[in-house]
Amino acid sequence: MDYQEPVAHMLSNDAFSRWLGIELKEVNLGQVAVQMEVRPEMLNGFGIAHGSIYFALADSAMAFAANTHGRLAVVTDAHIQFAESVRAGDILFAEAKETARMNRKAFYDISIYSLPAKELVAKVQGGVYITSRPIPPED
Repeated sequence: MDYQEPVAHMLSNDAFSRWLGIELKEVNLGQVAVQMEVRPEMLNGFGIAHGSIYFALADSAMAFAANTHGRLAVVTDAHIQFAESVRAGDILFAEAKETARMNRKAFYDISIYSLPAKELVAKVQGGVYITSRPIPPED
């Protein structure tokens, strides 16, 4: 099975991830690496990236990783811990890795780094619900 096919299908239909500027860097079974540049409209009132930007990147990374198996999976829960702040122009790089997978549930660890130093800026743990629907959908 081509692990990239479900992820490419998702990204082509995901206007929000495209608006964020998310780029796929690596796709393997149960794992993805993505990155995006922090833009000025993503900053909060203190001039640092709004927490939802980190969370949105992690959410997309987790969803992409979960769907590499070719069955529609949707994020059900996530917990984020912020370590460092980033500013406009910084690059956020996220690695999502599957830690456990059952028939209907899977769990993920996501590490978010700032580049080029690859400094850890946030950690996320979350889970997905796995359906029986194929991704991409069958014709």
